[in-house]
Amino acid sequence: QVQLVESGGGLVQPGGSLRLSCAASGSIVSIYTMGWYRQAPGKQRELVATVINGITNVADSVKGRFTISRDNAKNTVYLQMNSLKPEDTAVYYCKADVKVVAGSRFGSWGQGTQVTVSS
Repeated sequence: QVQLVESGGGLVQPGGSLRLSCAASGSIVSIYTMGWYRQAPGKQRELVATVINGITNVADSVKGRFTISRDNAKNTVYLQMNSLKPEDTAVYYCKADVKVVAGSRFGSWGQGTQVTVSS
C-alpha cells in the first residue's frame, strides 16, 4: 500500500557531504512524522532525525552537521549531511507514519541506503 524509496547514499571522504532523499507513494491519505534512522554493523538501529509540522528532532550525535527537511507536496523527506565522519557510516533508513485510504495508520520503512565515510 505504501512505498518509501530512498536515494543519495554512497561513498564520501571524511568532511564531505551527502544528501539523502526519501519519497513516499501509494494509497496515502496523510503523512505525519517522517524521519531518518541508521544502523551500523553490529549496532542497533538509532534515530537520526524526525520532522512533523515543521518541528524537527535531531540526535545529539549529528546536531549541527545534519539537517532534515520535508516537501509535503512531494511526500518527500531529505537529510542533508555535512562534515561527515567515519562513525556516520551506516545503512540509513527512512520511516514515515502514514494513514492510508483504507483507514489504517502505521509506520512504513524504506529499504535503506548505504552511507560510507572513508578516505
